[in-house]
Amino acid sequence: MISIIICSADATDLLQVKLNIGRTIGVPYEIIAFDNSDGQRGICEVYNEGARTAKYEMLCFMHEDIEMKTVGWGGKVLEIFETNPGLGLLGIAGGGYKSLAPSSWYNYYLQENGGFYCNLIQGYKHTGKPEMLDYRNPKNEHLSKVACVDGCWFCSPKHIALKYGFDEKLLRKFHGYDLDFGIAISREFEAGVTFEILLKHYSEGNFNKSWMDEILKVHKKWSGVLPVNVDNVPKNHLKRIERDALEIFLQQSVDKGRYSKWELIKLIWTTRHSRVATFSFPYKLMIRLFKMKKTARSI
Repeated sequence: MISIIICSADATDLLQVKLNIGRTIGVPYEIIAFDNSDGQRGICEVYNEGARTAKYEMLCFMHEDIEMKTVGWGGKVLEIFETNPGLGLLGIAGGGYKSLAPSSWYNYYLQENGGFYCNLIQGYKHTGKPEMLDYRNPKNEHLSKVACVDGCWFCSPKHIALKYGFDEKLLRKFHGYDLDFGIAISREFEAGVTFEILLKHYSEGNFNKSWMDEILKVHKKWSGVLPVNVDNVPKNHLKRIERDALEIFLQQSVDKGRYSKWELIKLIWTTRHSRVATFSFPYKLMIRLFKMKKTARSI
């Protein structure tokens, strides 16, 4: 039995996903959908209310622009949690290493990285690119343990979701909630990506400044916990790869002009809390930032 929680922005999409869920889930369920088409409520607030309202113990948080492809996926979710008692969070995409350097759940600019785990059909609503099956299973597993999961679809037991919750005071918009929730849960439970459930996500992400603003809030909050290293990237390499990744992030920020150097200094200062940071770590980054100028490519 599963409670499905949806923050809805489009009544047509919501109707379609409700019909799809009814055809595919295969277990008793309820759908708790909130009309947020006016965008007045952040997704964290909506998800928290949904978790409190839910009558079933298993919760599924999902976007409405999704089509579930696996028939009987509800039973598979329940089976996965039943057979993995340490599991607190289940998704269909995630990364094995969550960096100290600001990023989504995967860190494209790290020289050494955890694995990329994914099983979904990706649509491209905004760019018009042809859809593609994005299947990445580097360990050839049914369930891969990860550091964090993508927010388009994920499941968590109600008692865990209520214990950790979504930080609606910090995150008042529609980004960063999955990263924040995953990092919070990872302190006590495991997160995983399943390769036994397939869905189609009709739209790609929009990594604009609003998205990055929320990601930076999450990174500042969890600077003392990051990085989360489920894939066991060698510990003696972490300081170097994080420093290099932060330098890339800082240079990109200077090039794009999204943040002032003072704002970036405040971000750098939070990195001192990380276990990979030595005393000189933030100071060297600040010196490097002061010397940065826009690259020729960005001018």
